[in-house]
Amino acid sequence: MEKYELVFDYRYDERLKASFNDLAIKTFGLDFRDWYNKGYWNDQYIPYSLVKEGKVIANASISKMSLVINGERLNGIQIGTVMTDENYRNQGLSKQLMRTILKKYEDACDVMYLFANNTVLDFYPKFGFTRIHESEFSLDLTKKTIQSNKANIQRLTMEQDHAILENYAKNRQVNSSIVDVEQNESLLMFYFTIVFHHAIYYLEDLETIVLMEEDEGVLNIYDIISIQPFDAETVLASIVKDTTKKVVFYFTPDFAMEGMTATIMPNDDDTLFVLSKKPLLKGNFMFPLTSHC
Repeated sequence: MEKYELVFDYRYDERLKASFNDLAIKTFGLDFRDWYNKGYWNDQYIPYSLVKEGKVIANASISKMSLVINGERLNGIQIGTVMTDENYRNQGLSKQLMRTILKKYEDACDVMYLFANNTVLDFYPKFGFTRIHESEFSLDLTKKTIQSNKANIQRLTMEQDHAILENYAKNRQVNSSIVDVEQNESLLMFYFTIVFHHAIYYLEDLETIVLMEEDEGVLNIYDIISIQPFDAETVLASIVKDTTKKVVFYFTPDFAMEGMTATIMPNDDDTLFVLSKKPLLKGNFMFPLTSHC
């Protein structure tokens, strides 16, 4: 098998960074440039790449995560951005990178985890990872009446509101003691900049940011970001419309309401795999969508 150069932690190398980004665009349709050009790529995110003639041909990245699981604070490593150039596939390059990461980090953290799509569900168990089903938390508004409270809602943009977004990303409250992440500023700025740049709303009276979209009566709440503890029902009263029939939360709520359900979802498109020395995740939970790397 042909040997390639292993490089890592090259966020200051413009040539390699550009090649990494080109491969991400080809593989996932994701362009990281706005994120890292604004300085949001910090030392918590480290790519491990195989390089040929100055070009990144395969990659697996790690994100150092500060986790809250059942009230306990844990050191986590999340693996993500696993990709191989189409001209170099079926050579075991992802396996080589996974072995490198496991050797370096497996004994240095409490838990390792990743999210995988349906094309690689058989791959990660080979390294000791266990598939765990997350739950979807939703609120049926046909069973729960929320009195609408007209609030001052502003749509925020990175171009005009980056200072307030940076402040909230840096100082946000943990939303759940069941499963959540702390000190997640870099990844949250990634979601503000690239993924949900069109769906950022500021509830000025409540000093709360909500990432959300409504589609055919379903209000998808991707995150609620507040510097102070918030009252969920007050937040919902400010954002639900007369047309809203259901609310879906893309994180683990730390609150209960009449009409709220948690349903285990065997999602093959974004499947959680976990490697830990002891069982950590039980019952109904969901890692915050905005913590996926």
